[in-house]
Amino acid sequence: MSIPTADPAAGLAVKAADRAHVFHSWSAQALIDPLAVAGAEGSYFWDYEGNRYLDFSSQLVNTNIGHQHPKVVAAIQEQAAKLCTLAPGFAVESRGEAARLIAERTPGDLDKVFFTNGGAEAVENAIRMARLHTGRQKIFSTYRSYHGATGQAIALTGDPRRWPSETGTSGIVHFWGPHLYRSAFHAENEAQECERALAHLEQTIAFEGPQTVAAIILETVVGTAGILVPPPGYLAGVREICDRYGIVFILDEVMAGFGRTGEWFAADHWGVVPDLLTFAKGVNSGYVPLGGVAIGAEIAATFAERPFPGGLTYSGHPLACASAVATINAMAEEGIVENAKLIGETVLGPGLRELAERHPSIGDVRGLGVFWALDLVRDRTTREPLVPYNASGAANAPMAELTAASKKAGLWPFINMNRFHVVPPCNVTEADAKAGLALLDEVLTVADAHVK
Repeated sequence: MSIPTADPAAGLAVKAADRAHVFHSWSAQALIDPLAVAGAEGSYFWDYEGNRYLDFSSQLVNTNIGHQHPKVVAAIQEQAAKLCTLAPGFAVESRGEAARLIAERTPGDLDKVFFTNGGAEAVENAIRMARLHTGRQKIFSTYRSYHGATGQAIALTGDPRRWPSETGTSGIVHFWGPHLYRSAFHAENEAQECERALAHLEQTIAFEGPQTVAAIILETVVGTAGILVPPPGYLAGVREICDRYGIVFILDEVMAGFGRTGEWFAADHWGVVPDLLTFAKGVNSGYVPLGGVAIGAEIAATFAERPFPGGLTYSGHPLACASAVATINAMAEEGIVENAKLIGETVLGPGLRELAERHPSIGDVRGLGVFWALDLVRDRTTREPLVPYNASGAANAPMAELTAASKKAGLWPFINMNRFHVVPPCNVTEADAKAGLALLDEVLTVADAHVK
């Protein structure tokens, strides 16, 4: 990998244009200082000063095949030369092939694909399908969740980003999903957590009225809200509850899908088949915006002769679909899903647990594949988080210090609340994964300094 010669003047120009005109998401505009990025390759990106960063964030947990994969770049170039765009109503080679490859890999009978521009739109359309299919209105989602930033998707979201956008939209019901380390059910083991979480869900349905519930949507493995791997039996239990009450079961695999957990889809770990499955991010490593809903046979039949009242100008965009075809084929040819599984089992899992033995700030280690989180604490006994829930300003100082130290060391982090998420690309090498753990070992001393 060759990094171009440093060009600080060019970096300043890029930064100046950004600061003058770009309005950044989730940010107080005057308080941010975006890094000007000059290039990227594989598991690394670099700035105009010549500083290289190991991308342990996969950007937004979406560059599953790393940066600038040559096969995907070539596919985009070839598609652009052939056919840049065409309206969704036409049959297009890249669109049909992308849908076929996705349907081949989704669990069960999820054989139809509705394409969107990203994950939030996929969630919006999935719940629309569920409501129309059932004739019911209520959608259940967990408090520890993130489903997107558009109208209904942000209402479904459980984390604090929902609060400023909440309009009191009727029909959204939140409940507690399983999370043994911070159990809402006073559980002592995974079996208890599973049993009690399912009982809580069923009781909530009873009090809301089963006949009013259209769908339950779950992140198969909760992502931004903590990398929460469900206990054995939980997803099967939700499937059974949905079947009993005629509720549509939606799995949100926007972050967990396409190799992230060491399987094509996280649902494959538990052999559970939802009625609808949302995807985005890893489907084409984010090279061109793309998402979608994989649809089971029963719901697809609802719209066989009844129009589906939803659509997008760029649904199934040819460039995006071509990049998805190239991504999926590259993942299959290069064993990228298998690599994610192996790295998780032999490097990240053991390595993070070993770090927990040396760093008192690590309260819990959890994850699968290349999808891990460290739950950082001030006190292992009480499990008090390193910073309070939704902390900001001075209250968030320990995590801000950790973030700064990580970037300074050349390890680009994905940090949320009191957690350090370890989410490198699915094709990260063993050497790079170990290098990242070594850097993490260094910077965790910053968190350790705040332990009681």
